[in-house]
Amino acid sequence: MAKVILTGDRPTGKLHIGHYVGSLRRRVQLQNEGDYDRMFVFMADVQALTDNADNPEKIRQNIIEVALDYLAAGLDPEKCVLFIQSQIPELAELTTYLMNLVSVARLQRNPTVKTEIKMRGFSQGEGEEEEANNSQRKGLPVGFFCYPISQAADITLFKANCVPAGEDQRPMLEQTRELVHSFNSTYGEVLVEPEILLPDNQACLRLPGTDGSAKMSKSLGNCIYLSDSADEVWQKVRGMYTDPTHLRVDDPGHLEGNCVFTYLDAFCTDEDFAEFWPEYANLDELKAHYTKGGLGDMKCKKFLNQVLNKTLEPMRVRRHELEQDIPAIYEILKKGTEQAREVAAQTMDEVRRAMRIDYFNDAELIAEQAARFKAE
Repeated sequence: MAKVILTGDRPTGKLHIGHYVGSLRRRVQLQNEGDYDRMFVFMADVQALTDNADNPEKIRQNIIEVALDYLAAGLDPEKCVLFIQSQIPELAELTTYLMNLVSVARLQRNPTVKTEIKMRGFSQGEGEEEEANNSQRKGLPVGFFCYPISQAADITLFKANCVPAGEDQRPMLEQTRELVHSFNSTYGEVLVEPEILLPDNQACLRLPGTDGSAKMSKSLGNCIYLSDSADEVWQKVRGMYTDPTHLRVDDPGHLEGNCVFTYLDAFCTDEDFAEFWPEYANLDELKAHYTKGGLGDMKCKKFLNQVLNKTLEPMRVRRHELEQDIPAIYEILKKGTEQAREVAAQTMDEVRRAMRIDYFNDAELIAEQAARFKAE
């Protein structure tokens, strides 16, 4: 079986370092290794509109921001297909068919959907009384509630069997696998069950926000963006949540929940110590000193700042170069979308044939019915 990779992001803003360590860094690695038959990376603007329907300009403006981040991080349009979700109408068609194979109750049990609904303050109540009690909350859009189905269509339309993603996407992949099983059991073996490809580094599974929140999120304002300047990165690192009990330098420090050390787990290498802080050979030595006491948070933050900027500076330079020719970026996306559409059309031909709704191409059906009506 061909190895097909698919992954993407909602274009609701610039990408942050949580996206980078959670998936983007791995995508670039996989692309450069070349151990696959095809790789698709897309901007999920349809999914972004499910909770931004009243502000499409936000999505429209951020398509280019995400494309610039992709290319600046190292994605190569010669090695992977970059496309825009809304420009593939076959995705909407497949989503509609998959909706018939999952229940409302099953969608309600999806923990990722539950978390996202709560985070966005959507109300799931019924009736005018419930709406009045939740006057500060917006009703839950059907499109947002059903976005696991849309995501399943994204994956299965391109027959992807490998999806690089963070830990929070595991329930979505499980739901996709269930939908594939339901479709294939009902209509025949057409769609492919995907596997999630998680980051190797445990710290990268879900990078917390700079404020210590469980998730780095644009809406929570706790992100470090890939395009942030060196000064912006330092301002955010300097204010980062550490250990609230570490009041004096001599106090023993705690690592659990300490964002600085979580970020160091995700980013730093032994080479970084040799370059920026040769007093320590590696992160284990630094952690041992911190937990013993006698090491201030600010020194650790300054080291983290150097490590992050070492990673981000090449992206900043590349992004600035790319920004000088925006029409060329749109041409890359147009070409990639055309390539993706060709694959999508082929899969949908197979889907319609399996579902027996390819009426105009079913010569046997036409001949059989012609003979039947003549006989009558």
